[in-house]
Amino acid sequence: MTFGMPGWGCDEATSLALVERFLEAGGNFVDTADAYAGTISEEICGKAMAGRRTQFVLATKCTMPTGSGPNDRGASRKHIRESCDASLRRLGTDYIDLYQIHAEDLWTPLEETLGALDDLVRAGKVLYVGASNFRAYRLMKALALSDRHGWARFVSLQPQYNLIIRSIEREHFALAREEGVGLITWSPLAAGMLSGKVTRDHKPPESRLAQRDFELYRFYFTERAFRIVDVVKDCAKAVGCTPAQLALAWQLAKPEVTAAIIGARKQEQLDDNLGATAVTVPPEIVARLEKETAPSPEYPGAFIDFIQSWLGNR
Repeated sequence: MTFGMPGWGCDEATSLALVERFLEAGGNFVDTADAYAGTISEEICGKAMAGRRTQFVLATKCTMPTGSGPNDRGASRKHIRESCDASLRRLGTDYIDLYQIHAEDLWTPLEETLGALDDLVRAGKVLYVGASNFRAYRLMKALALSDRHGWARFVSLQPQYNLIIRSIEREHFALAREEGVGLITWSPLAAGMLSGKVTRDHKPPESRLAQRDFELYRFYFTERAFRIVDVVKDCAKAVGCTPAQLALAWQLAKPEVTAAIIGARKQEQLDDNLGATAVTVPPEIVARLEKETAPSPEYPGAFIDFIQSWLGNR
């Protein structure tokens, strides 16, 4: 998402250099979307893959607006078909490894969306399909419909997940385990909050939190969030790594998480993030992070946990 994004992103030359560094480090999965940087992100990714497409596992998405027209958004058959063809052109490839619905479209029947995605798989334009930003019940409904009709099934979900926002643990984790859905998490560093660069009194002008006034960021610049950042900093010192590395290593160790999507603007950030793969978090640090950042209990999950504990003690 940072590729070609004005303000808090990076230009084309820097983006291409970051991809080179990522490949050198052993990375191969690149996630983009047609709406990122006004379609420019896909164009840059296409240039980065030129002449070596098979080295990459390429993921992109559709649904978010790419124009002002009524058919320039959503998960209808028309938009999915046209968006996929446009993405293929921008990416300079004849197939997409993982094609994702960027978010729920409540104006389009799921059957229409899933049928259109299955058409893309049968046509060879897409190898696998995935979802992003779906509620658990809608994702389960989509899986059931695909099973009923013999359509290509969602193999992955791309949800927001980090030490500040852990709400997907309530429903999505169990669904992912039971249904074999991989979780590819976005914002694992909470838009830079968990790197420690944002403080109570200062938002770096180049940071996403300073550049964008997104509703989803309202959970990040709060006193609860800063208390969590303080804990992460303290734990990182104990482990001997950076706060960003600890935040990434914590979630990469979870069996439900297939991959965490990082969005670097410069090589130092990328190298720091890649260092998380060498970090082993001691059990006592994991326990502290889990306790200090746990989402508040909610019904019916908390009630069901109580009942199961009660029944188990008979």
